[in-house]
Amino acid sequence: MANAFLFLLLLIFYSNITFENIHACNQSERSSLLSFALTLSSPQLNWTSADCCNWEGVTCNQGGWITHLQLPSKGLKLKEGTFLSSSLGNLRHLTHLNLSYNSFFGSLDQTEFFLSLNDLEILDLSFNLLFGVLPSSLPSSHIRMVDLSSNRLHGAVPYSFFQQAWNLTSFNVSNNTFSGPIPSSICRSFSSSLRHLDFSFNNFTGSISSGLGKCSKLQVFRAGHNYLSGSLPEDMFNSTTLEEISLPLNSLNGAMSDGIANLTNLTTLDLSYNQLSGVLPLHLEKLSKLKYILLDFNYLEGSLPLSLMNCTNLVELRMGNNNLGGDISMLNFSKLSQLSKLDLRKNNFFGILPRSIYSCKFLKAIRLNYNNLEVQIHPEILSLKYLSFLSLGCNKRLTDVTGSIKILMGCKRLAYLSLASSFLGEEMPNGVEMADFHGFRYLQILDLNSCNLSGIIPSWLSKLKKLQILDLEHNRITGTIPSWLGTLPRLNSLMMQFNLLSGEIPKELCTLPMLVSGQTAAQVGRIYLELPIYYSPSGHAKLLQYNYIFYTPFIHLGHNCLSGNIPIEIGQLQLLHQLDLSANNFSGNIPDQISNLKYMEILDLSMNHLSGKIPASFRGLNFLSRFNVSYNNLRGPIPSSTQLQSFNASAFEGNRKLCGAPLPNKCQRTTGADAPDMSPQDADTKEHQIPWFYVSVALGFITGFWGVCGPLVLMRK
Repeated sequence: MANAFLFLLLLIFYSNITFENIHACNQSERSSLLSFALTLSSPQLNWTSADCCNWEGVTCNQGGWITHLQLPSKGLKLKEGTFLSSSLGNLRHLTHLNLSYNSFFGSLDQTEFFLSLNDLEILDLSFNLLFGVLPSSLPSSHIRMVDLSSNRLHGAVPYSFFQQAWNLTSFNVSNNTFSGPIPSSICRSFSSSLRHLDFSFNNFTGSISSGLGKCSKLQVFRAGHNYLSGSLPEDMFNSTTLEEISLPLNSLNGAMSDGIANLTNLTTLDLSYNQLSGVLPLHLEKLSKLKYILLDFNYLEGSLPLSLMNCTNLVELRMGNNNLGGDISMLNFSKLSQLSKLDLRKNNFFGILPRSIYSCKFLKAIRLNYNNLEVQIHPEILSLKYLSFLSLGCNKRLTDVTGSIKILMGCKRLAYLSLASSFLGEEMPNGVEMADFHGFRYLQILDLNSCNLSGIIPSWLSKLKKLQILDLEHNRITGTIPSWLGTLPRLNSLMMQFNLLSGEIPKELCTLPMLVSGQTAAQVGRIYLELPIYYSPSGHAKLLQYNYIFYTPFIHLGHNCLSGNIPIEIGQLQLLHQLDLSANNFSGNIPDQISNLKYMEILDLSMNHLSGKIPASFRGLNFLSRFNVSYNNLRGPIPSSTQLQSFNASAFEGNRKLCGAPLPNKCQRTTGADAPDMSPQDADTKEHQIPWFYVSVALGFITGFWGVCGPLVLMRK
């Protein structure tokens, strides 16, 4: 019994020795890792213990060879003048290398380690600062996943790069500056393995060559945000394993083939922002797994196929900005129980909006503006408990603004509401019927522009404590600007131009918390929108897309009947980017305090009755991209050596006594600190005037002299 117990102890002892020896790291590889660590400037890796298999990010096999080096998101940087160390090439048994989300710098083509890791299976160098072209080939025939996304790599992707990568399943080079064509034969060698291809956010050109159909297991193909052209290759629709086709923001053209119905596993189809034309394929009901259809911003025409309503897994249906049409009342939305977002903006749909849309209980966003629909707001809309985005403007026969607002205020989650160009000629709701208003608690954007509404700015707006953008432009609103607007805690953009507002700008408007304090603005943060909104800045033809509520604070009060002085308190709105007070009746001087608005990009004070000088302190407005003070009563020199000289002379015309560049009128030089400014016309007039004062003085002197001295001279003679 004792001998058996002793034998057991010896067995455990020798087992522990064997176990420890198995896991002790190879000393030459330990030295290689230390050499690599010496090339890092920050932060320092805590690699101090004797056994490198216990180091952070390091994994060894039973033989003590390093197989995994995984150091993502460590903030690692190389010392100046160093590259990814060739010492890593000594890790001959390495199968997984993940250095993503760091700040590694250098060219892959110059790193010796890249081609020496013959057992590598996973390579992830994404989100670094790597530059240059790709090496001639991948380092290993065993490699399964390559992620080089979000670097600064450029040049073409050579075909030889894939020559020995027989087991490649995922290849991601998105968000670089690669150019040339997408490798046409990439699927010929890897038809049995390749599942994920991502070429998006680069500069690839040319057409998508045929060959994708040979990737028999391809599930994801992404190449959006490039310069690809031509039509979709027909053999793409032979890849029946495809689950996602994402090719937005290219120049693809031609019609969509009916062959797309073969892709029965497809869940995402994103071909938005291209130049596709023709009608939609008929048999879309075969795509029963389809969740996301994004075809907006193309030239598609015809009607929506009724079969689309049988895609019962649809979550997003976005086909805005096309030439689609047809009677929308023919569509039955009742089967689309998962539908979350519906966007048919800017098409040619007509008919009555079907009430079956209210059966889509998970709807968060509806955008149907710019069609020919007959729309009314019905109480059934309150059944959409998750609705946060609603845009129905620019359609037919949308009436009863008061009733509509009262219904919609029951939509508890509504954050974006646009009813522009609706309720034409009605009166702004502001009567007894709105006295018990308690809705819109989460409303952040309210758009009632171009409705030709009359009346005053309604007091119920003062209860919208989360309102950020208020658009009431192009109406017939009268009365004064209420002082309570300045108390709205999140308001940062106000559009009320082209109305009939009168009176002065209330000083309270100059205390808007979101425009006074950067700290307040930071606390609010960016607000995500369920559908992107589009905005074209004044003077720009390009349509900008925003997926968040854009924070470019502006106050647009132009083309009203406002009067009085521009309040000096306006200098408190330090975060203001745009100020438009044009075409009003403002008088007095331009407040010097406007120069406190250091972020000002657009300043329009034209067509008023402003007088005095342009403040010299405007030299500090370095971000101005548009400036206009034309047609006022300004005088004196335009402040020189400033950005103001970069604007066209039309920005200053209509001020007869204004002079200096960029106007052709030169200013008359004067002496003395208090010398008055003189316009060229005044100087020219003064130059040709007879100096009567000096003539009269001279004549008086001569008369006096001869009156006293003349008789004496005659007596002497």
